[in-house]
Amino acid sequence: MSAVMITRKVRKWEKLPGKNTFCCDGRVMMARQKGVFYLTLFLIVGTCSLFFAFECPYLAVHLSPAIPVFAALLFLFVIAMLLRTSFSDPGVLPRALPEEATFIEMEIEAANGNVPAGQRPPPRIRNVQINNQIVKLKYCYTCKIFRPPRASHCSICDNCVDRFDHHCPWVGNCVGKRNYRYFYMFTLSLSLLTIYIFTFDIIHVVMRSVDDGFLNTLKITPGTYPFKLWPQCTQ
Repeated sequence: MSAVMITRKVRKWEKLPGKNTFCCDGRVMMARQKGVFYLTLFLIVGTCSLFFAFECPYLAVHLSPAIPVFAALLFLFVIAMLLRTSFSDPGVLPRALPEEATFIEMEIEAANGNVPAGQRPPPRIRNVQINNQIVKLKYCYTCKIFRPPRASHCSICDNCVDRFDHHCPWVGNCVGKRNYRYFYMFTLSLSLLTIYIFTFDIIHVVMRSVDDGFLNTLKITPGTYPFKLWPQCTQ
């Protein structure tokens, strides 16, 4: 009985030399420094949980039940955009293969000639024509490629990213061509959610202050619940 050897095909993400982590068979891509991302997730979920637990019951009864419903939809949209931004490929440009890198180095040396010892070599730039305009492409010494316009090398992820905007530690990923729209929607929706919660927190305090007074309203805040329950438990 002959044994059949089945060789497993190596996926491209498994050979990516950058400083990224992958899971779910390469469908989720993040930077290795993810601590601030977990803090972002904790702050959003924690703040909204307090709002749903202590503010929404009163607002739903005395104002409108649509208030917690809209807050929940906005909260889910914020979380979806955050995860989409954090887990997406920002537009990583593939590095040159060893053969391609050797050929590019030979082209550069042939164009620049021999540089005398002690002198700084000229910058590695390639001029290309795009839409009848001359565009200068800069060379990346790490990826061994001429980067497209607006592309840059991220020192944290160690990758060249197309249309690189910045590396955002709050989402745990770079922001580039492929996830910029999700990042924009995340920041916009998060700002709306923050304003929404802050506004209805003030409305809640004002409405209770009309009936019970401002000082009494502060006394019945969630932070005083354990102290109010303590005398009842001791009786």
